[in-house]
Amino acid sequence: MKFTPYWLDTAPQGPDRSRTEIGGSVEVAIIGAGLTGLSAALHLARKGASVHVFEKDTVGFGASGRNGGMATTGLSIGFRDAISRYGFDTAKRYLMTYHDAVDTLEKLVTDENIDCDFARTGKLNLASKPAHFEGLRKTHEIMSGRLGLETRLIPRSEIHSEIGSDSYHGALVEARSAGLHAGKFTRGLAEAAARLGVTIHEKAPVEKVERLGGTKHELVTARGTVRAGQVLVATSGYTSRPFRWHQVRIAPVGSFIIVTEPLGKDVCDQLLPNRRMASNSMNLLNYFRITPDHRLLFGGRARFAMSNPQSDEKSGRILHKTMTEVFPQLTHARVDYCWGGLVDMSMDRMVHAGEQDGLFYSLGYSGHGVQMATHMGKQMAEYMSGSPDANPWNDLPFKRIPGHFGPPWFLPFAGAFYKFKDIVK
Repeated sequence: MKFTPYWLDTAPQGPDRSRTEIGGSVEVAIIGAGLTGLSAALHLARKGASVHVFEKDTVGFGASGRNGGMATTGLSIGFRDAISRYGFDTAKRYLMTYHDAVDTLEKLVTDENIDCDFARTGKLNLASKPAHFEGLRKTHEIMSGRLGLETRLIPRSEIHSEIGSDSYHGALVEARSAGLHAGKFTRGLAEAAARLGVTIHEKAPVEKVERLGGTKHELVTARGTVRAGQVLVATSGYTSRPFRWHQVRIAPVGSFIIVTEPLGKDVCDQLLPNRRMASNSMNLLNYFRITPDHRLLFGGRARFAMSNPQSDEKSGRILHKTMTEVFPQLTHARVDYCWGGLVDMSMDRMVHAGEQDGLFYSLGYSGHGVQMATHMGKQMAEYMSGSPDANPWNDLPFKRIPGHFGPPWFLPFAGAFYKFKDIVK
């Protein structure tokens, strides 16, 4: 079993970018070579900007290469909760941003000819309890009725048309969501940006940031110092010093994934015949899908813990147990990959983007980063170019997480809270 992300292990390797020269002045410096940073770099370069991207590890090393490869259209908090919190019109605007985000992703794949197995197979929301199916029914009525979106309710009696499992009490199918090979997409995006003149610096963590006035900053790395007219912080769950203002507003929550051995098309047709992106309805949810080479990817917040080899292994055992409870037919299937990564959860589980003390930022994807990070890279390129309306989250206050000083000591308590909610809800 490999303790590396399946996506990064099975994607073509990019060039070594760890020996690039750092110095002088650039128009835009971007911190983080994940989906937000690479998308922003590409779209800014299309406008003719001089862009350098600084990555403390390698392209896609963080959340962008450690996710489930699922680009879904729903809000992290759920649409009905968004209506309760923000009102119908604002909740609708936020929801449709996620639809726009999947469109942005598909357009990039097409325009840049990125070979990443992109397919709009739809999303399967599975009811873990009978009461949860009634919630899905209410969501379906709003989605299909008031919004005119393509959704379909699946009763428990018909659940085998969508999944080879008896674990669920029905489902809601949403048609516009997509899946892709996350490693191929992220590395393909880096190559597309490089073709437009973007310089990507790997193994180049930014150690110090000094504001020179307005949006101009000096960035210090181990390989050199650079001055930038604008700086975009695109570090997601890996945000740390020197970006403390952003760090204490993001909880880096571990999300863990296992991937089986190749199962063959016939077995996968039994598990998920329509190849939907699937997740259950719990707070500590599980999500799963079929990979392009007919494996089952099965993930979730198995433990509220940081990702490291020991933590990943423990979480992998928990995920394997859950996977075989959902799919008993996989009891003897070998697990080939197990890894973890950090999801950037904001306190309100919403995306936050804008400018603070001269630094631009886009963070807080809360488990929906494949499509939203890619989209927000595009939107931040517009926002940084003088279009304030390009930022759909401009009116959301980005609140500090109480008691968050750096290391996320509070994660076990948050995990216990959500476990309790899953028991009583």
